[in-house]
Amino acid sequence: MICSIVLAAGLSNRMGVQKLLLPFGGKTVISHIVDQLLASSIGEVHVVVGHEAERISAELSGRAVSIVNNPNYKSGMLSSVRRGLRNLPEKCRAVLVVLGDQPSITTELIEQMLQSFAATEKSILVPLYKGKRGHPILFSERYRDEILAQYDDVGLRGLLHAHPDDVSELSVSTSAVLCDMDCPQDYRKELDLFEKNME
Repeated sequence: MICSIVLAAGLSNRMGVQKLLLPFGGKTVISHIVDQLLASSIGEVHVVVGHEAERISAELSGRAVSIVNNPNYKSGMLSSVRRGLRNLPEKCRAVLVVLGDQPSITTELIEQMLQSFAATEKSILVPLYKGKRGHPILFSERYRDEILAQYDDVGLRGLLHAHPDDVSELSVSTSAVLCDMDCPQDYRKELDLFEKNME
């Protein structure tokens, strides 16, 4: 089974408001992302919350997700990845790490990544758009202990650098894999991209 960890614990400082609760596609940003995952063949969806955890959790109420609280969310994204990894069931053989502020990620892209991962002998998969690596990142569960113990300064990039021969790059046709939302301008870009894709 492949599980997903959605990183939804950040402070949203540069946005000025809780960016994961901004409107997007008739829902909120976080609900839209979670629904894309739930519509895919991902086995389980684990959402790591921290800042405004109660509001995020309430927004996802009724959806088939596991909410994981990260009390150390202020220490950065890797702390949320680790919290999510510790919460995964033993039957989970691979992990898709999804950014909670990347709402243009689609079920189709997720399925494309899952199929590519199943077809390759490599144990790490990253999407590639016009030569640039993006998110989500999909990797074997065998890196779990390594991630829990290492890469404090560099995050998951450290995993890619440590195991270059294990990395498979999947060329995709959407810039969504490079885009996340840090400031209001980013949010407007994501809305424009979503509306363009809906045409």
